[in-house]
Amino acid sequence: MESTATSKRNILKNILAILGPGIITAALVFGPSKMTITSKMGADYGFGLLWVVVVAIFFMMVFSKMSTRIGLASDETVLTLIRKKYGKVISIIIGIGIFLVAISFQSGNSTGVALSLSESTHIDTKVWIITFNLIGISLLFFRSFYKIFEKVMLFLIIMMLIAFLTTAIMSPPPLKALAAGFLPKFPEGSLGLVIAFTASCFSIVGALYQAYLVQTGRKLSNGKNSKNALLGSQTGTVLLGIMSAAVLICAANTLYPQHIKVNSASEMGKALEPLLGAGAKLIFFVGLFGASFSSLIGNAVLGGSLLGDTFRYGNDLNHPVVKVFISLVMIFGAIIALCFGKTPLELIVFAQSITIFLVPFIAVVMFLIANDKEIMKEHVNKPITKVWGALGLLLLIGLAVSNLLTLLK
Repeated sequence: MESTATSKRNILKNILAILGPGIITAALVFGPSKMTITSKMGADYGFGLLWVVVVAIFFMMVFSKMSTRIGLASDETVLTLIRKKYGKVISIIIGIGIFLVAISFQSGNSTGVALSLSESTHIDTKVWIITFNLIGISLLFFRSFYKIFEKVMLFLIIMMLIAFLTTAIMSPPPLKALAAGFLPKFPEGSLGLVIAFTASCFSIVGALYQAYLVQTGRKLSNGKNSKNALLGSQTGTVLLGIMSAAVLICAANTLYPQHIKVNSASEMGKALEPLLGAGAKLIFFVGLFGASFSSLIGNAVLGGSLLGDTFRYGNDLNHPVVKVFISLVMIFGAIIALCFGKTPLELIVFAQSITIFLVPFIAVVMFLIANDKEIMKEHVNKPITKVWGALGLLLLIGLAVSNLLTLLK
């Protein structure tokens, strides 16, 4: 009996080792902004933009796999490799840029957590913003933080996935309309949402962080889980795509026919009504809490640890300076949320699309490192990966140019 229990624990441990880094990346990328953008895509254009999910996820898989191989190829962090290869200035620009992006979106994460609880408890959102940022900061002072962080992410992602996926399956959409959604087209006025979604889902910053997660996992397991790292990164990205598609399908199936425009969290929750009825709002807020809190922690860890690495403090989550940087992301994000109150959904979409200007620069540097045989050795990009990677770069540059032209109008 004891050996059976031990065997089950070992199986669970192995699964977690495979999925861990990919799950964290999915949790990091799928925050309240993703729920907002995908809900608006479905509510405004039905199934018409479903193809965007496929394209963004495909290129996210390409760059996540690329980043994973960087993590396997070298014991030196990505920013250290960038500093040695391209100089300190480039490394600092990327590190500070990522830190500022993390802060800009932390306000949305804080607001998302607060909204998910204030609606049901009728307690002011400011109380929840302060409470959960303090909880997030307190997690930094637990031993074995990575393991705690990994388990929290896994639980919250599963909790969020069940709510939307079950609704999408139990209240199936019209097959003809669903199939038509996979044909590329740009409905009038949809470009802003396409750019915002691609910038958030095809997340170069999230992909880059995959290398750090793989290296951390290797240290914790003494290198034993290296063979599982590639599988884990792909699984996490596929999970991200499934979650995005489920939210869009729910919104397209329920909100679009009723001409409901997504202007509040409650309106997003109506997408779950076909299955859950009166309980839809409560279940949605549970999912919103999961997305927001997982991103609140993950986003802060990413921004803070990479800033620490930028200034040569390393990215060890137990390093005092790194903890300070992570805390600063949470503190500044909370201050912005407290000062400006509920973040307008349009502002979340706008802010997400703005990141497209920083992304191509990071992607080019990451692509060059992954193609460097001296650094990568047997993990260097294969010809097919070089082709898809180059196409991904062209996509990001094209979106940046399109977004610039849109903003200048």
